[in-house]
Amino acid sequence: MRQKLTLITLGVDDFQRSLDFYEKGLGWKKSDKSMDELALFPLGGMTLALHPRQELADDAQLPNTRAEFPGLSLAYNATSEQEVDEVMAKVAKLGATIVKPAQKVFWGGYSGYFKDLDGHLFEVAYNPFWPLDENQNLDL
Repeated sequence: MRQKLTLITLGVDDFQRSLDFYEKGLGWKKSDKSMDELALFPLGGMTLALHPRQELADDAQLPNTRAEFPGLSLAYNATSEQEVDEVMAKVAKLGATIVKPAQKVFWGGYSGYFKDLDGHLFEVAYNPFWPLDENQNLDL
């Protein structure tokens, strides 16, 4: 298996509400390959997909139950501490739940966590030790 992830699919409770959060709230552009109940957001080498939670659980043949912490977080690497603060403020206004306000962290960076409208955990971080390349991809 190649060391590459290409798609992250989030099972969402209210597809239209989640689509509005990402598209209208965050200003993300949906791919024209999106379908009625599958929104695809290209992320520069990876894609974030939104799909109804029950349909995703059914496809995986798993019960549709929710835990407080699903053991997964998605991360957005910002270009500065100021950008972290701006993103956290914006998502809070859009209805996200701030789980951990942005702050200096033990590894030497600055980050915060929020849950989107369906409880998916996101980290917004500025890591001075992980530079971004000219395409805003991590240069690891």
